[in-house]
Amino acid sequence: MLAERRQQMILSIVRSDGPVSITALVDRLGQSAATIRRDLIALDEEGLLKRVYGGAAPLPEERDEPFAQVADVRVPEKQALAAACAEMVQDGQTVLLDIGTTAHQVATHLHGRQITVVTTNMAVFDELRDDDAVELVVLGGVHRRQYRSLVGFLAEDALRQVRADVLVLGTSGIAPDGSVMDTTIVEVPIKRAMIAASERVVLAADASKFPGSGVARVCDASALDVVVTEEGADPATCAALEAAGVEVRRAHVAAGTPSRLTAV
Repeated sequence: MLAERRQQMILSIVRSDGPVSITALVDRLGQSAATIRRDLIALDEEGLLKRVYGGAAPLPEERDEPFAQVADVRVPEKQALAAACAEMVQDGQTVLLDIGTTAHQVATHLHGRQITVVTTNMAVFDELRDDDAVELVVLGGVHRRQYRSLVGFLAEDALRQVRADVLVLGTSGIAPDGSVMDTTIVEVPIKRAMIAASERVVLAADASKFPGSGVARVCDASALDVVVTEEGADPATCAALEAAGVEVRRAHVAAGTPSRLTAV
């Protein structure tokens, strides 16, 4: 059994059953104790579970908020960031759109474009489903209704067959060193798979995400190509991103006019 598939199964067991012993995992997965122990070390280091004596336990309750609760928060800022991200998409390209309300806003700026959109975001699907110009690809997976997203190994496996020109990625927060963090643990493997499937990674993060924190690290700053933010984003965090070779752009919120992009 491949390590990635085995670790996904371990995560599913821990999240559904709670604390579990190495012995129990050995019995359920048919692997050696040494193999299971190495998997637990790797998953703990990635921030996906907590190693305890003789086994593993799930992380504390996730703090992510349902889609509807954040859809009306900082709307002008999200719209400005979304318009700026959409400007970087060229006709003929394949675009990956992450979960979340900002990615949904990006979709509103892609109507009528001769592009392919691939997503696990059901709000994006609803937005673009009737647009004949857009080739819309929805990845499989388990539907998280309150969060309007698809997750799980089916989505991850599908992403291995995809090659996108641009990914618009969301985040719960950017750490002071520029690392991308997230509180929605179950979404982290999907985000990582999207990054691996993309030629160019664009992170959309308003100023409230600078600096930020999360339960799990999605990626280091070096995995990003562009960060689109706004005026007021923490200068030290922006400097850390630039030091890692990331282009930082600011979308200016201006009522009634398209957003402009400038390099920080």
